[in-house]
This record gives sequence, structure tokens and C-alpha cells, in this order.
Amino acid sequence: MLRCVLSLLLVALLIAAADGQARDDYYQEPFRPQFHFTPERNWMNDPNGLVYYQGEYHLFYQYNPFGNDWGHMSWGHAVSTDLLHWQHLPVALAEENGVMIFSGSAVVDRNNTSGLCRNPDPKDKSCLIAIYTGHTEQNQSQHIAVSNDRGRTWTKYAGNPVLDIGYRDFRDPKVIWHEATKKWVMVVSLSREQKVRFYGSADLKKWELLSEFGGAGVADKDVQWECPDLFALPVDGQPGKKKWVLIVNINPGGVAGGSGGQYFIGSFDGRRFTNDNPPERKMFLDYGRDFYAAVTFSDIPKSDGRRILIGWMSNWQYAGKEPTSPWRTAQSVPRVLSLKRFSDGLRLAQQPVAELQRLRDRHFEKPEEVRGDALEIIAEFQTSTGRQPLIRLVSGPDAATIIGYDAATERLFIDRSRSGLVDFDPNFPGTREAPMKLRQQRLKLRVLVDRSSVEIFSADGQVAVTERIFPLNNLQTVEIVAAETQARCVAFDAWQLKSVWRK
Repeated sequence: MLRCVLSLLLVALLIAAADGQARDDYYQEPFRPQFHFTPERNWMNDPNGLVYYQGEYHLFYQYNPFGNDWGHMSWGHAVSTDLLHWQHLPVALAEENGVMIFSGSAVVDRNNTSGLCRNPDPKDKSCLIAIYTGHTEQNQSQHIAVSNDRGRTWTKYAGNPVLDIGYRDFRDPKVIWHEATKKWVMVVSLSREQKVRFYGSADLKKWELLSEFGGAGVADKDVQWECPDLFALPVDGQPGKKKWVLIVNINPGGVAGGSGGQYFIGSFDGRRFTNDNPPERKMFLDYGRDFYAAVTFSDIPKSDGRRILIGWMSNWQYAGKEPTSPWRTAQSVPRVLSLKRFSDGLRLAQQPVAELQRLRDRHFEKPEEVRGDALEIIAEFQTSTGRQPLIRLVSGPDAATIIGYDAATERLFIDRSRSGLVDFDPNFPGTREAPMKLRQQRLKLRVLVDRSSVEIFSADGQVAVTERIFPLNNLQTVEIVAAETQARCVAFDAWQLKSVWRK
């Protein structure tokens, strides 16, 4: 009997070891990011339902449980206590009865306004409510689901859909609690009409139309407005003053010089959003090709006070062709948003969350020392005239990603034309640029390199550029090439960043 027990125990240990090794092998794959979130396997796109609850950040995401291509849309799920290390959990909301689970949001129903909370703690009435688009080929409508066990299991509301206007392109609800009017507000896209609508509710189940917003920013008939978000932010340097920010992601990404996300700054009275800027003004979250469906976490405690954003690092033009397996696509690093006043007015600024600095490992003081697959680079340049390549990320004899600045046009640029694998889609290779005026000809860059991605932050956070790359070699080296154009590197620091997946 004891021998049988020991044999079974040995088998269990061998299986566990094999599973652990298999999981380790996942994260050794050539293009697998080491500090960005990726699914263990299969297709992923938009981040969904970002919410903080009882000590955990929840990241839901568009997910295909059955393959590495788009389809069978459901909500994948992961949780984290530090925004760095994520625990994969089972699928939260699954496609069912011909209804796919499209993008949406999640909130903490603190006072059980929905009547769906069954919290066993008598001192806590709260539960998690997910609000999502139910998709069929003929119709898109808004649904809710409830979790009474910290997001581990979910029950779809028997009265779904809670909002159905009979439209085929009516999606991506973001719900917030509007304290001044004591009601829930939903902002949702009429995607092909280049509009968003605002709805109000007392209980998350019955919704009334409040207003519409459209005809501003990038509103061309050839784009779709998707994945909106709405929140208030303090204005830097003006204690007590807040402005409202409306994010609207635009598909296809890369139109009009920006990536997938545009934003508007203004006021919101609980019914109507008023844009402070002229309708033709275009303001973008990111200028790279690969930052889309960006939305923020809800219910982060006031003691923290941050507004944290995550975007999908890909582009619908080629996402399905990215050369990765058995997983596809990644999420950006979490970014903290703030409102700052720049020379051209009040603008969003963004920086990676401070937690990322905990991953700093080996420190490099000279560019020629840098070699690694996950890097943070901080460099400052004294620029000159002309178009100036400044940093070259080298992964092979003729493979490099080039970051530089064009003083004549006042634009930061990244060129991935020869970054490695680029021929899987004709839309992938090329150069992206971001408008950026310098002060005293000084340019400071913070660059995050993570195997198959580059994220650049500059101009005190006003400019961000996100690009996927597929280098020939994970162990990239860094060359400062400013001297070739008479620009000078006046400060340099870099770190190898530790993997969040490997012990």
C-alpha cells in the first residue's frame, strides 16, 4: 500500500515538474515578452474590465480559448497585486449560445445597487459587476454579469441584455459611478457613426439615454470609434481643479498620424460631455503603430490616487499574422496618466508605473556594455540640425531598430524597416513619427525594450510611441549613433530588467 502511495506521489511530482517546465518553456519562446502581459497560449486582443478589488488588479481581455487566431471571443482573466506579476485564471466569461463576449468594463458595486451582490461579509455589501457587449452577426447589445467571489466565477444576468437599441455596431461599454449625480454612467460606441453615447442608470440594469458626442478629432467616415473611456483627472499645478478626459480608440490604428487612441479634454455634468478644444484638434495617446483599445482601471483606492492605463500592443492591419506561437499579441506596460500644461495647452502625460523600477537588475553606464532581452534605457541628447538617428537597437548584422529625431520637422521617429522579421505583412515595416518640440535642443528618452516591443516616452510624458518588433536575436545590443549626425549623448543609464515569469 505504501509503495503504491509513493508511486502515485512520484508520478504527481513528475507531472507537476513537467507542467512547470512546460510553463517555463512558454516564456523562453523567442518573441515572448518578459515584463509585459501575454496569455500562456492562444489569441488575445483588447484589455477589458480593468478593475481593482480587495487588493487585486484584475485584467480581463478579449480571448480565443480554442486557437491562435481571432474567434470565439470570451474574456480571459488574470490578477496581480503589483501590476507586474500576473496570475493566469480560467476564462471568466465564455462565448455561449451564439453570443460572443466583446469588450467592456467592470466596476465594484459597493452598495449593491444592482441587487445582485451576495457578499457573505455583513460589513461589506459589494460585488464585482462586468458590463460587456454581447455580439451576434446581426446585433450588438450590452449585458452584465456578477461575481461574488472576487472575480473567480461569474454569473450572467438572467435579464440580459440590459441595453439593446437594435444596432449591429453598438459596443464596448465603459461604466463609471458619477458621484455628483449619484448614478452609474455608461459611455458606449456607435462605432461606424463616429459617435459615443452616454447612458445613465441607478441599478446597472435599466438604462436611459443621456446624450451623444461626435464630430470631433478623427471622425472620418473610414474609421471606427471603439473602446471609449471617461474619467476625471486633477490638473497639475492647480490644486482642487479637475478636468474630464474622454478617450476614444480609432480603428484602423495609425490614421491621421496617431495610433489607436485619441482623447478629448473637457467637462462632464453627469449627462453631457463638452469638449474644451476646437473639434478639428487631434490629440493622441500614442504615436506608434501598436497601441490600441487603451482603457483605464476603475476603483483604484483614493489612497493610491493614480489613473492607470493599459493598451493592446498590436494593430488590426497585421495582428493575425504576427510570427508568434502558441500565443499571439501582448498588452502594454501599465501607464500612469496625468494632466499637464504644455506650450500647446493642457494635455495628457503618461509614464510607466513606478512598480516597473523594481525589475531593474544589472546596471549599465555605457552603451557599449548593454546587452539583453529586456531593457530600460534612459538617455539624453543635445541635438543639432537635420534628421538624426540617435539610438540603434541591434539584433543582427543587418537588423536594427532606429530611434531618432528630425530637428527640421520637430519630430521624434522610430524606424523598424530592418528590425528583424518584417515581411509577414506589407503594413508592418516602416517609420513612425511623433510631433515634439524641444527645449534648448535637449531630448530625453526613456525606452523600454522587451523582446518583441519598444515603448518610448519623452517630452515629460506628452509623447509616447509603441511599436512591436521581431528581432533576429533576443540579446539586443545598443549603439549610440548621435555622433554620426553631430548630436551628442550627454547622459546615459540602462538596466537589464528581470523577467516576471521566471524565478
